[in-house]
Amino acid sequence: MADILDDHDDDIEEFDDLDEVEDKTEPETHLTDESDIAVAAWHEDGRWTLATLPHAHDIPQIISRLKAQQTNGGALALIAIDEEFFILVRVLGTHISLFLSDATCALDYEVAEEFLEIADLPMPEDDDESFPVGNLDIFSDLGMNQMEIEAICADEELFPDEQLEAIASRLGFGDQFAELLEL
Repeated sequence: MADILDDHDDDIEEFDDLDEVEDKTEPETHLTDESDIAVAAWHEDGRWTLATLPHAHDIPQIISRLKAQQTNGGALALIAIDEEFFILVRVLGTHISLFLSDATCALDYEVAEEFLEIADLPMPEDDDESFPVGNLDIFSDLGMNQMEIEAICADEELFPDEQLEAIASRLGFGDQFAELLEL
C-alpha cells in the first residue's frame, strides 16, 4: 500500500510544472484559433520558464492554471486573440491583476467581454475609441512601467503577437517566447 502512495506522490509533484499537465480532451498546444496565443511564464531559480496554455478564450481556466503554478514572483499569462488584441494576467499570491489592450473588443469578442466581467469593468459604448483597461502597472515590479505598456498598446504597426513579444523581451524572456511560438 505504501508503494502505491509513493507512486502517486511522484505524479502530484509533476503537476507543479504546466508542461507536465495533461489535458485528456485536447492537446495542450491546441488553441481556439491558429492566430490565438496563450503562454504562461514564471520566474524560478533565477530563470524564466514558459509553457503554452490551452484554451486562450477561457480566462477563468488560465487564472486557475496560473494559481497552480505560482512561485515567489507569481505566474503570468500573455494572451493574443485573433490578431486584434491582447490580455495580460498575473497571479501573485491571492492577488490577480488583469489588463486588456483594447476594451472595445468586448463588443465583438466574448473573451474580452468575459474579461470585463471578471475585472468588474463597464462595457464600452459602440462609438468609443480603442482604449486599454485594467492594471497598467501589472509588471511594474518586474521593471516594466505603465508608460511602456501604453506605448506598446498605442503602436498601431504591431500585431498583438508582436506586442506580446515586445513585452516578453522587456521582461527578460523574449527569446524563449519567440522560440516557444516559433515566431
